[in-house]
Amino acid sequence: MNYHFQAHRQVRKNLLDILQNTSHEDLLLIPDGFNNNLYWNIAHTVATQQLLHYYLSGNPFRIDKYWIETYKKGTLPNLDVQKSEVEDLEFLLTETSKILMKDYDSDLFSDYTPYTTSFGMDLKSIQDAIIFNNMHEGLHYGYALAQKRAILGEKGR
Repeated sequence: MNYHFQAHRQVRKNLLDILQNTSHEDLLLIPDGFNNNLYWNIAHTVATQQLLHYYLSGNPFRIDKYWIETYKKGTLPNLDVQKSEVEDLEFLLTETSKILMKDYDSDLFSDYTPYTTSFGMDLKSIQDAIIFNNMHEGLHYGYALAQKRAILGEKGR
């Protein structure tokens, strides 16, 4: 699983780079053709990771429930995000990846409730969930890159 944890750290590093190097205004802007913003995509990855790994294994979340309720699947982007929340998300991107590795190594996820994702993937174990989560986060990284390009295009008009 080391490779999968390495991949998780890398996608989180890429998301963190976008979060730290995009203006606050642009993080919250919903570009034409999209129904969410950069910030929502990044926060959504943290919320979903907690649901796929902790909720489905019967363990408590490692983050405040606010993040889950505000950024889980089906939520709308929050357009009133304070800079302090952006800083909190920067911390969570890094820390939840580290905590996941420690929790995995300590066999916290011995129970897992099977789940079929809206993508059509059956998750039967924490290993399945970790691998799928990496794909999910990569998908949202791709959305974020497309949104950044769309924002740059809109500013060029």
